[in-house]
Amino acid sequence: MRVAWTLLLLSGMALGQTADTPKPENAAPSSIPAAPAATPAPAAASDPNAFTIPAGTKIPLSLKQAISTKNAREGDAVYAETAFPFVVDNRVIVPEGSYIQGKIAHVERAGHGKGRAEILMHFTSMIYPSGYTVMLPASVENTPGADNKSVKDSEGTIQQDSDTGKKVEDAAKGGVYGTMGGATAGGLATGGLNGARVGAGVGAVAGIGWALLKRGNDVKLDVGTSIEMEIQRPITVDARRIAVARATP
Repeated sequence: MRVAWTLLLLSGMALGQTADTPKPENAAPSSIPAAPAATPAPAAASDPNAFTIPAGTKIPLSLKQAISTKNAREGDAVYAETAFPFVVDNRVIVPEGSYIQGKIAHVERAGHGKGRAEILMHFTSMIYPSGYTVMLPASVENTPGADNKSVKDSEGTIQQDSDTGKKVEDAAKGGVYGTMGGATAGGLATGGLNGARVGAGVGAVAGIGWALLKRGNDVKLDVGTSIEMEIQRPITVDARRIAVARATP
């Protein structure tokens, strides 16, 4: 009996030592699957009230003050307003009547006998009817409301068309009087037909030369002139700040 109890006690001790023995590092993994890694939270949704005006967007404007290369100076302010609403996803992003402010960056008058008058302006801010203001990088793309003027480069420089041919034509039409006067003067000075011919030629050349030495026409943009503005880089606007607040009845 004592022997049996001794064997039972020894067996229990052996089992306890086996349970306390640590598992080796390379022990086989447990059959219980590991918990899956946590899935990262989705990124916050974009603001539904943020709308982007893409680069290259063209918006028609109407000038609010007259501009002329005759008296304009670099740094002078330019004032215009949008003539038609700009819409994104069936929502008005730039209402008609929004104010556009800019400045004159370069002015050059036509020279005497050569060169054309030109003016460069940049648009710098847009003021909504609500008072919401957005900074702009924009330039002139086209001048559909200005006769005898064109945009000559990507910066938006407005240039007066050449009027040299017109001046020569006008001088030729009016030069008949110079020709007649020159012929009379030549005939009286030298006498005879040859003197008259020489005098007529001198009179015609003098008339055309005087026309070519006149200063060319200035660039003149009247109030209400249609100008097409081009946005130069994407602009994000807050649609909540575009609408004009309505008074509570």
